[in-house]
Amino acid sequence: MTALLSPIGAGIGMADEESLAQFGHDVWWVVLVKALLIFVVLVLLTLFNIWWERRVVARMQHRIGPNVHGPFGLLQSLADGVKLALKEDITPKAADKLVFILAPVIATVPAFVTFAVIPFGPTVNFFGEETPLQLTDMPVAVLFVMAIASIGIYGIVLGGWSSGSTYSLLGGLRSSAQMISYEVAMGLALVAVFLYAGSMSTSEIVEAQTDLWFGLILAPSFVIYCIAMVGETNRAPFDLPEAEGELVGGFHTEYSSLKFALFFLAEYINMATVSALATTLFLGGWHAPFWIDEVWAGANEGYWPLLWFFGKVLFFIFIFIWLRGSLPRLRYDQFMHFGWKRLIPIALVWIVAVSTIRAISLDGGIDRQYLLIGIGVLAAIFLVLFFVGASEQEAEPEAAAEVPRGFPVPPMPAGGAVRGAARPLTFESRSPVTEPAAATRSAGEEI
Repeated sequence: MTALLSPIGAGIGMADEESLAQFGHDVWWVVLVKALLIFVVLVLLTLFNIWWERRVVARMQHRIGPNVHGPFGLLQSLADGVKLALKEDITPKAADKLVFILAPVIATVPAFVTFAVIPFGPTVNFFGEETPLQLTDMPVAVLFVMAIASIGIYGIVLGGWSSGSTYSLLGGLRSSAQMISYEVAMGLALVAVFLYAGSMSTSEIVEAQTDLWFGLILAPSFVIYCIAMVGETNRAPFDLPEAEGELVGGFHTEYSSLKFALFFLAEYINMATVSALATTLFLGGWHAPFWIDEVWAGANEGYWPLLWFFGKVLFFIFIFIWLRGSLPRLRYDQFMHFGWKRLIPIALVWIVAVSTIRAISLDGGIDRQYLLIGIGVLAAIFLVLFFVGASEQEAEPEAAAEVPRGFPVPPMPAGGAVRGAARPLTFESRSPVTEPAAATRSAGEEI
């Protein structure tokens, strides 16, 4: 362990001193302009993502999608925003009014703040000033993003609690459990990135991927992060806090007008946040794809990296949309089971493997034969962890097949059981006329 931590700790210190030296020297108006540009870009990106999601899902379902407001329906999102602003703002009588009003703000503000440490590009000439295309950076920038993103969950939890509605409260509780479960897996997936980059600074992690992206050499971490980021943002098939099938609308059932619009805005900005973080940590950040970089020497200079960065971010957002249009919502027990019994154990085993390989490589390398044997053993462990639970779930339907078909009926209390009520309600015996009559006769006979 000492052999592992000492070289990495030294690397972190040296890397941070070099990469962070370019931050903190901007004049005040450059800082204000960059902060304003981040705000405007996120709002416009949200309007575009809403329109894009509707068009893509419509194409998947063989529909037309928005096509009335503006060319190709591009102004549909703006029209929806105006509609929400003009709607009546209703506050339930049973609600805690102060918390009810603050909850959407608590959910929205952290969504904007997290982009302060995301690198959009290299150092450029910005109206005569040399400045990096990044608002700021810090030695623990990735941990800062995760901490601020966690604060946004409190807005959802408090919004559900303060509404005074049972359904909203259940949605808020689901969101808190979802955050705890999948943020653990997300954090574990990032440990391998920190070990290879030797830093938690976002700009330094991007620089460490100049030759090879971490998404390729740390593929298990990349897959775990992609799954966890869908659960973290409450998107389908993990949109259980707002499951309209059983919770009406979830945590925002009682919200309307601009308060609902803030929750909606926070969800789409959080999608952009986790997509930008995935781009930064696993896909080389603002660096151009390898084949472009080899052909065009200036692909990573000037403002061109903005094109590569937002192209990668939109790729992840398309994955979000694709999942929503393809997969059904999971049951809550399936969702929690997958997070705690699949993602977290696999992430822990992978961290041990990466740490061991990293420590051995820093000490002078490892024999190729032993490396291949180790990779084979890890692959076997992953397969066992993945398929053992699947075999257990396949055995459940066989046991359930012996139960008579029909809706499950809970047993009546032992003291006041009614004859005929505890009998399984099968599809063959159900009749809208005879079944209630039989139940009434049974109850009358008991009385």
